[in-house]
Amino acid sequence: MELFGESVAVSTAVLLITALLLALSFEMVNGFHDTANAVATVIYTNTLRPNVAVVWSGVWNLIGVLASSGAVAFGVVSLLPVELVLNVGSSAGMAMVFSLLVSAIIWNVGTWYLGLPASSSHTLIGSILGVGLAHSVMSAEVFGRGVNWAKVQEVFASLMISPLIGFGCSALLLLLCKALIKNPALYEAPTKDKPPPFWIRATLIFTCTGVSFAHGSNDGQKGMGLVMLILIGVIPASFALNIGASKQDMQMLVSASREVSVALEQDLEKDSMTGEEAALELSNYLKPNVSPNRRTAAAIVELNRELMKELVGKSQLKDIPRADRTKLRTNMYLVDESLGKLVKQGRIANADMKTKIKQYRDQLDNSTRFIPFWVKVAVALALGLGTMIGWKRIVVTVGEKIGKEHLTYAQGASAELVAMLTIGAADQLGLPVSTTHVLTSGVAGTMAANNSGVQMQTVRNMLLAWVLTLPASVFLGAAFFGAGIYAISRMGL
Repeated sequence: MELFGESVAVSTAVLLITALLLALSFEMVNGFHDTANAVATVIYTNTLRPNVAVVWSGVWNLIGVLASSGAVAFGVVSLLPVELVLNVGSSAGMAMVFSLLVSAIIWNVGTWYLGLPASSSHTLIGSILGVGLAHSVMSAEVFGRGVNWAKVQEVFASLMISPLIGFGCSALLLLLCKALIKNPALYEAPTKDKPPPFWIRATLIFTCTGVSFAHGSNDGQKGMGLVMLILIGVIPASFALNIGASKQDMQMLVSASREVSVALEQDLEKDSMTGEEAALELSNYLKPNVSPNRRTAAAIVELNRELMKELVGKSQLKDIPRADRTKLRTNMYLVDESLGKLVKQGRIANADMKTKIKQYRDQLDNSTRFIPFWVKVAVALALGLGTMIGWKRIVVTVGEKIGKEHLTYAQGASAELVAMLTIGAADQLGLPVSTTHVLTSGVAGTMAANNSGVQMQTVRNMLLAWVLTLPASVFLGAAFFGAGIYAISRMGL
């Protein structure tokens, strides 16, 4: 059977299509939650009709997805255990993909059904943690050793701090508006079926547009990362390498590889080894809390030699034989991540060496961390479809159930403007944040600044959903992964 330009067995095609549909379903459910927050204020304030608002938001989500860098996509993937990332096409790797997607979808649908704006980001990352913890147990390793705790800490710092930024900055912005803009129409609650004055409508459409664009550029990347993980695992010949890279990119990659190898041989201790030994050495080094030893630099140098053997004499990456692309990608991944870890651990002191490593890593990323245009479009369409289906429950919660008074035009604009800027900044830093948490915290902040009060029952329910999301998704991810591995072992796969 022909699929994505590659001949695959029917069973493989069914597995691939099922996995891709699950990944897009996750993004559709993400649309229930997060994109619905983007249209909540324009719908609730009668600025745009619901059907117009969701289409408008969907278009700007698409633009945001297309403009995204991909940094968040691969940042989320880096939370997974190294062994599963490198062998995602194996039975265990596919069990990982299915378990984290199914567990994330179950929790997201449940909280959406209850009208609770829970975080799709927290859900997905919790599921990834559950898979990592279960993998460490089933691999007979130290509990949690396969989890990238440094990256987890970085991600959760952004997820925890961003709602505080949303609450505080939205409150301050509302107070600033009150001090500078005296037009009373801005601080009124919407009248049923009556649109606000034109200038208020324009402001709210602008903030809705900004949040939709920022959401697409950040949250949309999570789905893109999962789709690419699936494609690389199932049909690596077509997706393991960026075969669309130019001849100039190839030349820069080879040149950077030579420079770093020479520099490492001069400045760091080394030891001779084979390519297989080097790959094993770096796989162990990339596990959390492992420090470099005298063989680490030698392993990087040896894998660079392996890279050079494959690259020299080829004008483009598409000239690499299809059968060799998976191994080449693995070597690139190991060298890239190992160099990054050396720099982060402060093992590279020379500034010129750091510059060379950064340039080389940029070239490696260009060769392996790419996202085809059609993947971006598919994810954006899934987000938009989810918004069209599930917007109403979240809109009512945001507009009427957070504060004791209904949301005013100024409050909606303040919360959305802060959400737009916060999510956009996180995207530039390659950090995943929750649109839901930022925006709903912003609405709560404006209610506090306006002395409107908050409905404690709704706030308690939201906080309960936020607090339970992580442990629940960790449990679900671990349970589904364990069940998947057990089923695979019983079937002898």
